[in-house]
Amino acid sequence: MQDRRRFLKHASAFAVGFAGLQTFMGCGSDRTAVSQEVGLGALQPDPDGVFDLPEGFSYRIVSEYGQTMDDGFRVPHAPDGMATFPGPDGTTILLRNHEVDADAPSENGPIRHNAADAPTLPDEDTYDAGLGGTTTVVYDPKQQAVRRQFVSLAGTIRNCAGGPTPWNSWLTCEETVQRAGGRFDRDHGYVFEVPATTEIQRAEPRPLKAMGRFNHEAVAVDPNTGIVYLSEDRNDGLLYRFLPEERGTLAKGGRLQCCRIRKQKGLDTRNWGDGPEITPGTSFEVQWMDLDDIQAPDDNLRKRGYADGAARFAREEGMWWGDGEFYVACTNGGKNEEGQVWRYVPSPHEGTEREADEPGRIELFVEPNDTAVLEHADNLTVAPWGDVIACEDAGARSTLVGITPEGRFYKLGDNVGSDSELAGAVFSPDGRTLFLNIQEDGLTLAVTGPWAKARSA
Repeated sequence: MQDRRRFLKHASAFAVGFAGLQTFMGCGSDRTAVSQEVGLGALQPDPDGVFDLPEGFSYRIVSEYGQTMDDGFRVPHAPDGMATFPGPDGTTILLRNHEVDADAPSENGPIRHNAADAPTLPDEDTYDAGLGGTTTVVYDPKQQAVRRQFVSLAGTIRNCAGGPTPWNSWLTCEETVQRAGGRFDRDHGYVFEVPATTEIQRAEPRPLKAMGRFNHEAVAVDPNTGIVYLSEDRNDGLLYRFLPEERGTLAKGGRLQCCRIRKQKGLDTRNWGDGPEITPGTSFEVQWMDLDDIQAPDDNLRKRGYADGAARFAREEGMWWGDGEFYVACTNGGKNEEGQVWRYVPSPHEGTEREADEPGRIELFVEPNDTAVLEHADNLTVAPWGDVIACEDAGARSTLVGITPEGRFYKLGDNVGSDSELAGAVFSPDGRTLFLNIQEDGLTLAVTGPWAKARSA
């Protein structure tokens, strides 16, 4: 995501099943403006000039780039996608990505190369020479304090987004197709699994190669089936599905597939061209196609899939599982290239031979085409009360945007302190704390306040 500024110069929840899809069909007029009737109230100026929030809410900076962690390493730069898990004694385990580039200076990584007392990581704890990876933060919500933080995956590159699993792990994704050579001994562009634990330890740095090698961004896992859905941060990306051989044991392999719209070969969902416009509320039946040569040494997996009839999407980034469905943000989709959010409702027979009789459906949830409403939605999550919460990557004055199940927008927060994108918004397991990152400033915030207002709205 750090390279998006250059790209953008050229170039928004819970509804139940198919009844929800029909309900949204008549809501197009509500999907084009920020509403004063929903949300948590007007944003109030932050006296410290960092992050504006509604009245009654406050934030605490819980972690910052360069801090020395409990394992002796430093907090790496560029915090990105995150997930939370329940920990012992009422703690929250926060797993956090770091989107450190392949060519980033060494000080952006966790290892203090120039310090005489710098710790070192054993070779078996490091995938390669990359300075990205994940860190784990153990947070005490009662004391509003960090109990412990440490490196939990090392040696990867551009760990952008990912997604939590129902079996208490974090799937972290490399947004790169860096090949072995030069300073790197191994190919990159994979998904890695990191257990949620409070103990200082590194995850086994084993790429889940059966999930394919491409510009990975995020994942969403269906808790009912264990099926993993994957997004691809490309201008002409595909939407993927991974059918594991064994639910909850992804390292045993499985089948990688891509999304195709039934009876519409090669549907372009981006609304960029001269063809028929896809309007919010429009939904399509989906079929999933098997892919081959998924290690894609020539980085052509998406091109081969599209040639075989797969649907094309505009830079899918954040994904999050909701109530029997997932949402995916297409950062520069839409007529004005300002962003779309799509929603997928799986078949009742997802991943089986019977799904052809009752296929899953994908719907264009929102496409406002107005930067005052939503500008380049990136990471997203689903709030405990059902709204989609999207992090903007706007290039300047990025905001945290809420989207109701009816497709109405409101502002939940405003990064007034810098031009950095927002990333990693996620609620604690008890729904009382919202964590988020101000990426380029290297800050992780914990936001608290009267969330019950949203539940009763």
